[in-house]
Amino acid sequence: MLTSQCLCTHLRRAARGVSRRYDEALEGFGINVAQFSLLRHLQRLDRPSISSLAEAMGLDRSTLGRNLRVLEADGLVALAEGDDLRNRLVLLTEQGKARLSAAEPAWEQAQLKMVTALGEAQRDELVRLLKQLA
Repeated sequence: MLTSQCLCTHLRRAARGVSRRYDEALEGFGINVAQFSLLRHLQRLDRPSISSLAEAMGLDRSTLGRNLRVLEADGLVALAEGDDLRNRLVLLTEQGKARLSAAEPAWEQAQLKMVTALGEAQRDELVRLLKQLA
């Protein structure tokens, strides 16, 4: 592996490695970690608009829209009309709730492995640094 001082290179490499570990944990549930995160956000937010969901997740609307289409095709989310025609709401379906509930123990196990590998103090420091960078 080539050495680099580029923070972006190191962050992207680390993100791919971490995502791969979570994706492997979620493999049997038909969702990846990005989809799991989206479903978790929908669980926490009550009927968010596409715009508010994108903002909460730190995504642009077009990226979120592509991710939602996949989940909608799988029956895990549904789109509904909002207060006006420009405002669409995102709903977690019963099937989505069930998938999320089934996958949560696998996600928790992956999370525990990551925290164990880092230690709680380093995890807390990493989260602090990542928030600062974001």
